Amino acid sequence: MTTRLEQALQDQLEPVVADAGYDLEELRVIPAGKRRVVRLLVDADNGVELDAVAEVSRAVSEVLDEQDLMGDAAYVLEVSSPGVDRPLSLPRHWRRNVGRLVRVRFAGDREPVTGRLQEADERGAVLRADEESLEVSYDDVASAVVQVEFK
Repeated sequence: MTTRLEQALQDQLEPVVADAGYDLEELRVIPAGKRRVVRLLVDADNGVELDAVAEVSRAVSEVLDEQDLMGDAAYVLEVSSPGVDRPLSLPRHWRRNVGRLVRVRFAGDREPVTGRLQEADERGAVLRADEESLEVSYDDVASAVVQVEFK
């Protein structure tokens, strides 16, 4: 559930993050005693490097300070990239994980499938599971996550 403050921040900060070349994947404001933690998750097709996180953090901080979006409340800004356990909920999440092992749970009675993500577009993806290619429509997916592999 998104609060009004989170929505206002999202509306102001999404263009700032996009101008830096990244997608704002998540924004949360979490109470922490007398302060609030403003947590942003940013990502891009080629991933996010530490220098990029610092760049986005500076740009976001400037906007927060200039526009007084947090009012008089003290806050801590945290900017990071999503972890591997982040659910694949948008086509870009699927596209960014081509080549990785993915576990897909389907809506309805269909059995879950684990397979290597071969390709992805705006409507669906192709998994390689048990030596077969399986076309997956995003509309049929209840949840999907990348599986951690140790090689």
